[in-house]
Amino acid sequence: MAVSRTGIDAPDGPGVPGGPDGGPRPPARLRLDARRNRDLLLATARDLFARHGLDVPLDQIAKEAGVGNATLYRHFPTRHALVGEVFANAANLVAEAGAEALATEDAWSAIEGYFERILELVAADRGINDLVTRAVRTAPGLFGISRRNAATVGSLVARAQEQGTMRADVVTTDLLFVFGALCRSLPAATELRPDLWRRHLALLLDGFRTRAAHPLPVPPVGEERLDRMFAELWAADARAEAPPTA
Repeated sequence: MAVSRTGIDAPDGPGVPGGPDGGPRPPARLRLDARRNRDLLLATARDLFARHGLDVPLDQIAKEAGVGNATLYRHFPTRHALVGEVFANAANLVAEAGAEALATEDAWSAIEGYFERILELVAADRGINDLVTRAVRTAPGLFGISRRNAATVGSLVARAQEQGTMRADVVTTDLLFVFGALCRSLPAATELRPDLWRRHLALLLDGFRTRAAHPLPVPPVGEERLDRMFAELWAADARAEAPPTA
């Protein structure tokens, strides 16, 4: 099938009619058009995900990229394949923030710096917000963002408690739930003021300091329960994904 004005890619082969002299078009031209369409889809998806989150309809992405739905599905058979390509670098950014925090000697400074960097990413990109706060079934490297974040937070909590700067009754899931809620509030908060989240972050962190400790009314949720919840959400997401219709 030839590359048409709708953007449907032609398969590589000996060529199809449409060259300058009416003869076969070179396969290299076909590959160039296919790469162009793929790049357009990625750029459009990156912009729409950043502004609206990961639930943007795929046909809207195809339409704004100026290609047909068939072209989108040829390059990215599922939403998760597209998300995995768009945010391939997001896992590296989270990993870099975690490595820097874990290398900081003062655990409380590390916690402040780590959450500032994550919230900066999340405030600027609603797609990354979804990746950090939802059990989105994507490429394994992206699904690992949530687990890597949890592991980093767990290590920082343990170190801060050892250093006496974080209250002793805090567990990792306390921070994950509270900061997850803060992340989800960011779209509304940033409409009021882009840096409003910094005020809310400071207020939340103060509640975890040793000097602010008061007895907590109920016990925490264990990490096993949290893992189970994410696994159930992941399974539900998998069931909800239907293959594209022809």
